[in-house]
Amino acid sequence: MAILINWSSVMNLPYRLVKSALAIALASACAMAHAAAPANTGTHPVTAIQDTETPAQRDARMAWWRAARYGMFIHWGVYSVPAGVWHGNPVDGAGEWIMHDARIPVAEYKQLPAQFDPTRFNAHTWVSLAKAAGMKYIVITAKHHDGFAMYDSKANAFNIVDATPFKRDPLRELADEAKRQGIKFGVYYSQDQDWTAPGAAAIGGHWDKAQDGDFATYLHTKAIPQIKELLTKYHPAVLWFDTPTSEMTPQLASEIVKLLNQYPQLIWNNRLGGGYPGDTETPEQRIPPQGFPGKDWETCMTINDTWGYKSADTGFKSTSVLLHNLVDIASKGGNYLLNVGPDAHGVIPAAEAERLQAIGQWLKVNGESIYGTAPTPFADPHGSYSATQKDADGKPVWVPTWDWRATRRPGKVYVHLFEWPGTSFHVADANVHATGAYLLADPKHTPLKFTQHGTRLEVQLPARPLDPNDTVLVVTTKE
Repeated sequence: MAILINWSSVMNLPYRLVKSALAIALASACAMAHAAAPANTGTHPVTAIQDTETPAQRDARMAWWRAARYGMFIHWGVYSVPAGVWHGNPVDGAGEWIMHDARIPVAEYKQLPAQFDPTRFNAHTWVSLAKAAGMKYIVITAKHHDGFAMYDSKANAFNIVDATPFKRDPLRELADEAKRQGIKFGVYYSQDQDWTAPGAAAIGGHWDKAQDGDFATYLHTKAIPQIKELLTKYHPAVLWFDTPTSEMTPQLASEIVKLLNQYPQLIWNNRLGGGYPGDTETPEQRIPPQGFPGKDWETCMTINDTWGYKSADTGFKSTSVLLHNLVDIASKGGNYLLNVGPDAHGVIPAAEAERLQAIGQWLKVNGESIYGTAPTPFADPHGSYSATQKDADGKPVWVPTWDWRATRRPGKVYVHLFEWPGTSFHVADANVHATGAYLLADPKHTPLKFTQHGTRLEVQLPARPLDPNDTVLVVTTKE
């Protein structure tokens, strides 16, 4: 599925709008590819596991991921050295796109690893932060679009062990530490775009003769060998592809699928390309109004405005916003892959760590209302489409209402009260049979009075919330 963008007009837009347009186009293309892909074998050059597994087999394979609901994305690479500044000048855009946005020549960019010595990196610290945040899995950039591998790659010398004074393999250390702490380990790999490898794709076109070459040759000499390394050496639970282009034909994609099929428990997303839908939808920096009913999906999002570290980016979302996003996503049956961008020393910024730890404290008390839950049983959409605002496709923008959300599991409905409704909570479309109610953060689970008449449910509440960000009301039900 090709992503068709009019770059001559798009590149005149402010950078954030460019990134937004690209993200929307990518999500649209992936969704179209997913919708067009067959539910069983027939059109893929190589049959993928998704083509042949039974619903029960898929449920078993996806079970841990569906229960997790919350993971840590880590964008870390040699781009953390310039941190958004090139030759003393700030570069608009995301930190990890600096080579692309500043049109840095390949030879010049390849001098950065000599300055990359993240001696403060500590795998135990990172994984412990993810665990303290309540996250159940980690996905780290093994190779981003700049082509620099953050592990000991024998397939290509442009990697952290061979090209930097650091000489260590952070992926090995993180994979081992994640296993010790009981967190699933995943890797991100940019299979199409590689701005330092001849022949690889570059959205918007090449800017250096050193980038020219044959895409299939790049795929066979670098991308596929590195994907094989990642699968055989680190045994990731998740392989997260990114930015598929038209150069990833069905035939070329099928050669990657041959590798993926050797790992039948592997979960991979819808960004491989070549018409393969993968396992998960991947909305970026947004939460779909209704999620993706009947599909597995995951919103990936930054804590601030950039994925890779950028020293000038202090636009951090508040803990309240991040927590409400997590709940909103869970209420629609999705996962939240929340990104951190460590600096060139190997340190996750304090502002990011503080927010994650605060969410983790909330989850210690209220985690059962998130992990392993199903989407809301209520019909309230909690928002509406704007009559005036349009997105990049000219469609009305969804404007959410941040009042409350709900998740559920057998025998319980969890009502997340972002705004305290006063002395009572009521809902008119409660297609459940309520048997009791209490506040989850109340250690005594003191029963609350409730009345139900048909589908109208009302629960009496105390005068004040137990948590200013989200007090969870539990309604027990008769299944």
